[in-house]
Amino acid sequence: MSIKLLDGAMGTEMQKMGLKPGETPELWNVTNPEKIAAIHRSYLEAGTDILYSCTFGANRKKLARDGVSVDTIIKAAIANARAAIKESGKSAQVALDIGPIGALLEPLGDLKFEDAYDIFAEMMEAGKDADVVVIETMTDLYETKAAVLAAKEHTDLPIYVTMSFEANKRTFTGTSLASMALTLEGLGVDAVGFNCSLGPAELAPMVKELYSLTGLPIIFKPNAGLPDPMTNTYNVDPVEFGELLKELLPYGIAYLGGCCGTAPDYIRETKKVVTEFEDAVASGAFSYSDEWKELTEKREHRVSGICCSQNAVYMTEPRVIGERINPTGKKRFKEALLNNDMGYILEQAISQVDAGADILDVNVGLPGVDEKEMMVRVIKELQAVVSVPLQIDSNIPEVVEAALRIYNGKPIVNSVNGEAKSRASILPLVKKYGASVVGLTLDENGIPKKAEERFAIAETILSDAKALGIPSRDVFIDCLTLTASAEQKAVVETLNAMTMVRDRLGLNCVLGVSNISFGLPYRDLVNDTFLTLALHCGLTLPIMNPNSEAMMGALRAYRVLKNFDEHCVAYTDAYKDYKPLPAGAAALANAALAANLAPSGATNSAASGSNEPAANDPASRLKQAILRGLTTEGERLTSEALASGIDPMTLVNESLIPALDEVGMGFEKGSIYLPQLMTSAATVQGAFSKIKEHLAKDGSEQVNKGTIVLATVKGDVHDIGKNIVKVLWENYGFRVIDLGKDVDPKEVVKAATEHRVKLVGLSALMTTTL
Repeated sequence: MSIKLLDGAMGTEMQKMGLKPGETPELWNVTNPEKIAAIHRSYLEAGTDILYSCTFGANRKKLARDGVSVDTIIKAAIANARAAIKESGKSAQVALDIGPIGALLEPLGDLKFEDAYDIFAEMMEAGKDADVVVIETMTDLYETKAAVLAAKEHTDLPIYVTMSFEANKRTFTGTSLASMALTLEGLGVDAVGFNCSLGPAELAPMVKELYSLTGLPIIFKPNAGLPDPMTNTYNVDPVEFGELLKELLPYGIAYLGGCCGTAPDYIRETKKVVTEFEDAVASGAFSYSDEWKELTEKREHRVSGICCSQNAVYMTEPRVIGERINPTGKKRFKEALLNNDMGYILEQAISQVDAGADILDVNVGLPGVDEKEMMVRVIKELQAVVSVPLQIDSNIPEVVEAALRIYNGKPIVNSVNGEAKSRASILPLVKKYGASVVGLTLDENGIPKKAEERFAIAETILSDAKALGIPSRDVFIDCLTLTASAEQKAVVETLNAMTMVRDRLGLNCVLGVSNISFGLPYRDLVNDTFLTLALHCGLTLPIMNPNSEAMMGALRAYRVLKNFDEHCVAYTDAYKDYKPLPAGAAALANAALAANLAPSGATNSAASGSNEPAANDPASRLKQAILRGLTTEGERLTSEALASGIDPMTLVNESLIPALDEVGMGFEKGSIYLPQLMTSAATVQGAFSKIKEHLAKDGSEQVNKGTIVLATVKGDVHDIGKNIVKVLWENYGFRVIDLGKDVDPKEVVKAATEHRVKLVGLSALMTTTL
């Protein structure tokens, strides 16, 4: 496949032709069509094969102020590109160019996923006459998914997606390279890659890494290096731009162009470099590096992987699926579901992740609960506070689809089984939304007695999945755990079935481990032993309680003995403070375990890392709620703290501000990301609202450390950065005067002088307003 050339920057070329600061670029499609066509022709003459229509911001939120419809702008833009191609006499395609909406989706902002989908759907409908859809400059994987679904459901066009990454290999909202690759390949896009944000040199390592993570063609549209705001120029010239691209061409690049600062000269140089590379490959003169060979091997033998928006989990070793978000046998969890106690549910999630869960199972099926509505709500809430992938645990197609649609990343669906009805209803959903799936080895006749019969059901599920285009690496098999006390002979059949699935089908296995010990005394001993046996027989994904130190200990030891935990680093870290209990204490602990009681006074610090009890006063719990982003708890815990007699300003200075500082440091270090930052900020907002109410009732002086004016500048309707800054300033006790977006400079000056402020914050996102 030859490399197709894309075009370069549109905004800077329009500025050269007279686009005024603050003017909506997309309006030129109807007011200055000849200038738009001229820019297109300049890129065609430089060698462009695919033109991007001038529709980057042509969505209804951005066009609202101009009183022009999305349909009018997009149809005119595509017509302008077609006219340029005809006039140039060149052969080229037209891409419907789709950029970000300009507002943050929940939980970062107020825009609902469904509303974002509707905005993108309107653009797709208007742009059906294009040859391809390009979704570009995206920083939020969630928003990207909304755009991809809109394109898939409203057009039949190929879909290309590029996201904008920072130097830390993450987007502004924390999306990782692996999460982008897994999610978008799963959703069935036709090409994936990078545009904007950085130059070729800075993005080079990311191109190589992405090449190893996906089998999709790669798109590369970097900036002309880094910008100098004082001179409005970029630090990489056309010749250097082309030279920097040479090294990257072997790494799966199929579409190549430029973004900010790249004029037609850059595309002309790019064409020269591509021609030289393709000639060298065709003649056999090109020599591939050892690095390329190594990454190609990894690309061609990709392992199973799932993800949330920030982190991916690959099945290169056993991974723990936390089982606690499930009402089965859990009275307190049932109460939480019936009472909409989201705080308890989120605490269960955080507790499991803290204990070592790599993935969380989510099951909310309970009589008296709207399972579909609750599943959607719980997934949205969970993804705001934990950064591990989720397993959607339901066999009801309507529930599964609702969850898959709003999930941010690539999840597991638990489950499908051998029944024809189950396979026909669940597997197409798994394919459409690009998930992994658990196949249960049972059918219309129940659970087979023999391992061979369970294996046969696994084969059937895999065959149907592959027929739909679901890769075998995305199919996991659950050979089913039966209770040893009731069906003792079935235990070995489960183990044998897993070995067959691993050895003959090459698939990963899932298993609910704790089912094995129901009805037996000293359940931990049975569970731990069975877990170890199952791991040896092919279990990759144990569904278990990560808060069980005995089971986690067995797993850690297994990872050491199988050489997954290289140099025993994780094991040593977990047990570095381990001290054996005295003989008498050990005997007491064993006696308590045998009686199925928690040992008292004879605990060991191996798992918890400390014997110190967690602080349980309201102020400490409020600080923990902020650190964990438990937005539902901020107001409640603040009210409790104030009712206990804690001074409001003591609460601010000793709980709220230190917690925010800690979250901020985590954000700067890259240990937490924007979603967690925003949920922590929202928790503080709830706390501050209660503190202000309390101070107002007492007639006390309100918290106010100063006043700040914020505004998005004239001509720019993006308020993402401004809104984040506003929330954080307010949380630190400042009064913020928010003038909104598209604000005239005179209004900013007026507000600043009227309120005698010492600080003004101006926000701009677009090149034309920066």
